Order: sequence, then C-alpha cells, then structure tokens
Amino acid sequence: MKTLVVMPTYQEAAGIVAILDAVLLEAPDVDVLVVDDSSPDGTSILVADHPAHLVRVFLLKRPEKDGLGAAYRAGFAWAQPRNYDAVVQMDADFSHPPAKIPELVAALRTADVAIGSRYVSGGAIEDWSASRRAISWLGNMFVRTVLGLAVHDATAGFRAFRNKALLRLGALESESNGYCFQVENAWRAERIGLRVVEVPITFTDRTLGRSKMSSWIVLEAIIRVLGWRFRELVPAREQFEGAASR
Repeated sequence: MKTLVVMPTYQEAAGIVAILDAVLLEAPDVDVLVVDDSSPDGTSILVADHPAHLVRVFLLKRPEKDGLGAAYRAGFAWAQPRNYDAVVQMDADFSHPPAKIPELVAALRTADVAIGSRYVSGGAIEDWSASRRAISWLGNMFVRTVLGLAVHDATAGFRAFRNKALLRLGALESESNGYCFQVENAWRAERIGLRVVEVPITFTDRTLGRSKMSSWIVLEAIIRVLGWRFRELVPAREQFEGAASR
C-alpha cells in the first residue's frame, strides 16, 4: 500500500528530527507529512532542512495553532490528490512506536481501520502515574458506554486508515478539534459498519517537549460525546412516540 504518515506538530523542535529518522528507518516504504501550526521554536525549519525533505518527508505549514483535529483534517486533505492507499496518524513525541507502523498498515489487508491500542491483550502504558492511568481508563469507559462502542481504545491517536474508508467515514467533515477527534472517527467508523481492528502497542509518555492536553480539551470531549449520543437517541424516541400515537 502506498502509505502516508500524518504527524501534527506544535513546538516539537526538540525531537522532530529524531522521530522523522525513526519513522523512515522502521517503515522504509512510507512517506511522512508534518503538519506544523507555525511553531515558534523552529520545528518547520528543521523539517524543511531534513535530508529526506521533498523525497519522503513533506511539510504542510499552517498559519496558526488551530487544534489537533484541524491539523489532521488538513493532512488528510493533502493526501487525497496524491493517490495514497493508506493514511497513518501518529504523534511526534515517540509516545507511538514507529516500529509498529508496518503492523498497523498490514492490518488494513483485512480491515478498514487499524488502531494502535493500549487496552487490548498485549497493549501497555509506560511511565504514567496511577492517577493518569485511571483517568485514561475511565475516559475510555465513559466513551464506550455512552456511545456503545466496541473498540477498547477509542481515544488512541495512533491509527491507520484505508484512504477510501477515511473518506467514507467523513473524517474530513468531522467536527472535533481536540483529542475528541479520535473518539469521533472511531464512532463514525463503527456506525457505518467499517471493520475496525486493534493492534496492541506499548504507549510511552513523551520525554521531550510539553503535553498539549488541557481542561478545555477534556470538556470538549464530554460535551461532544453526550451531544452525539443525544442526536442518535432523539430520532429513535420520536419514532417510538409516533408509533405509540397511531
């Protein structure tokens, strides 16, 4: 499969060269698109100076920081006219293991979406405190329970899509901008009947740079998840009430 790895960045100068080198080494058949939100630390300059720039490494520089979901949508749109068969999304901080990219792409031989999962057999998390593990686990349980999802790691950010599936689930028309973007696409994929598989990975906390997580991102996820479920339930209730009145 002709594959593109989309990697959003903001203030990742400390590790961007190392992650690009690792991806190119571990997945020698993929291209990488860095979507940089005009990082003031010079991330985009380092990408443009990489020896593989314009060969296997490409740069899409956006004018301002506009959210994770918006960055991924821009990257997915960039892929469309370039005839990629598969698109992988991953972080730039080594929390997602580059060595697992070939396995995720290989899973697309029989699946539409492959998720690098922390919460299936063989999956693990390293270097997180007990409280952070609990918050992540509870967040996934909340999402799975409210939306009725089968996927175990709905918030995972390491994924591979068949490009046709990416278009079918409407990822380019998605609404979320924070980490809820991951939940939205898992929900959309399951609702239209796409085959979603989970590949176990070991998630490692970032050692360079700073996390972009904020209370607003968490709040957005809660509001949107409840809103999506409400929109699903209202038509069903209206149909029931209409049938009962006849």
